[in-house]
Amino acid sequence: MKKHIKIFTFVFITVFIIGIVIVGNKPEANNLNKRTITTSASNLSNKKVGWGIKRVDNHAQPDLGSRNKELIDKYKGIAMGNKEKKYVYLTFDEGYEAGYTPKILQVLKENNVNATFFLTAHFVNTQENLVKEMIDNGHIIGNHTVNHKSMPDLTNELVKEEVMNLHTAVYQKFGYEMKYIRPPKGEFSERTIDITNGLGYKTVMWSFAYDDWDEGKQGREDYAKKKILDNVHPGAVILLHGNSKDNTNVLDYCIKEIKNMGYEFKSLDEFVP
Repeated sequence: MKKHIKIFTFVFITVFIIGIVIVGNKPEANNLNKRTITTSASNLSNKKVGWGIKRVDNHAQPDLGSRNKELIDKYKGIAMGNKEKKYVYLTFDEGYEAGYTPKILQVLKENNVNATFFLTAHFVNTQENLVKEMIDNGHIIGNHTVNHKSMPDLTNELVKEEVMNLHTAVYQKFGYEMKYIRPPKGEFSERTIDITNGLGYKTVMWSFAYDDWDEGKQGREDYAKKKILDNVHPGAVILLHGNSKDNTNVLDYCIKEIKNMGYEFKSLDEFVP
């Protein structure tokens, strides 16, 4: 009897210790937004950078602008990949659901393409099934902040809240930790990119985009195809908006044509600088 008690006690203590280790190694959602801001932001410029690119012909890489590229390189962000590799990286910005994301996900699945979806709190809170489908299908979920505000207009603490409140919500709902961020409106400063880096995020901009976000400019599918296909280039980080009916309708065609042009779709996790 004493032997059985000793064995039971040993097993109980062992299981208890293992349980502590497992729980201790799991990130707690309640602690995620307690990350401190590791930044020297008071000494950094808050001059707003509005992301823009200058396109060139013949599928060559565009000009990102010297200051833009300088900041992205300094803070180890992503904007455009290796010019020698015919890799492209497909990303979507999703501020809200306009009814097209299910078809976008279907097209991506049929073409075996993984993309990154940068989501706001509105999308996360109203479209949980779609977010879960994105994750289950192997896509990356990126942070587009809670309220889609221009971050240079915010204090250090508000920048942190816009990023980490969404981070915590996504972790609580899906057990998923985001690591990529796209600044709302394509606007950032050295101060804000330093803050988001300190929060554990890599900034992702783009080397191709067009006026697809404007729902008043839909019904131009030939225009959409030409814009996308004429501007494909090695290392392209493609930004499309999920609220565009045209994007949804031309996506399958464009993916197939880009592959026919010798390009390979890669995930941001496979990014080659």
